[in-house]
Amino acid sequence: MKKSALALALVIASALSSQALASGSHAGGHDKVSIGEPGDSKKSTQTIRVTMKETDDGKMIFTPATIKVRQGQTVHFAIRNAGELAHEFVLDDKATIQEHKITMEKFPDMEHDDPNAIRLEPGKSGDIYWTFTNDGTFEFACLVPGHYDAGMHGPLDVVKK
Repeated sequence: MKKSALALALVIASALSSQALASGSHAGGHDKVSIGEPGDSKKSTQTIRVTMKETDDGKMIFTPATIKVRQGQTVHFAIRNAGELAHEFVLDDKATIQEHKITMEKFPDMEHDDPNAIRLEPGKSGDIYWTFTNDGTFEFACLVPGHYDAGMHGPLDVVKK
């Protein structure tokens, strides 16, 4: 009898842990990514104001559409959702953005707690401070399902010092 109770407890624990993963908590995995690392707000040398919104013709956009920064620079992204839908602002390399996009399509309610990303409801604002440690062409994107495909992404060029 004790063995069957233990087996049942293990089955329940296994089911609960896999359910927690499937529901989509996505936290802490991006403290150091190829594009850089979280920045210190006191060391910020530039503020880039980013607006996220939908257009009348059905596109979803960021303004500015492209971003250029210097390697080693710490940037304050002041992000505002001026749209009528929730949007995200995610910084990363293009391959990781694409992988994350696929995951978001499978788990659209996934919650994020990553320093390189922020999700904002309509009318809300938020901040990301980021230090760009590597040069190259990266990407910023909204990974809410369908938004990337509606045009909500752009190049982020990090030029050498």
